[in-house]
Amino acid sequence: MLSFLVFVVAVVLVGGALFLVAALLLGRGETQPPAEPDRSPVELPEHRRVTSDDVRALRIAVTVRGYRMVEVDWLLDQLAQTLDERDAEITALRAELAARTQQETPTDPGVASPDGEGDRDA
Repeated sequence: MLSFLVFVVAVVLVGGALFLVAALLLGRGETQPPAEPDRSPVELPEHRRVTSDDVRALRIAVTVRGYRMVEVDWLLDQLAQTLDERDAEITALRAELAARTQQETPTDPGVASPDGEGDRDA
């Protein structure tokens, strides 16, 4: 009976020690204070377009519990905004190209095409 009591006390002590170590390493369950969005170490160039090398060079700060979610969210918002701007520019350029192509295409069927072939009567 004494050995059983010693075993139970040892299990409780080891369990308590593991709990304390885990509590010290992982924190007590409190949330991290929100990061200041304007004070992010993640920087993208403002004076030129973002390139793939800029994205590859980004390093997001790692904290005790992983990446800072505010920085990751900010980075994703910036990348999404850049992609939206590029998509809008591509759409505008394609529309301009289509308008120029339509202006250069002759509407008179008797006019010869640029490759030298037109309506020829045999």
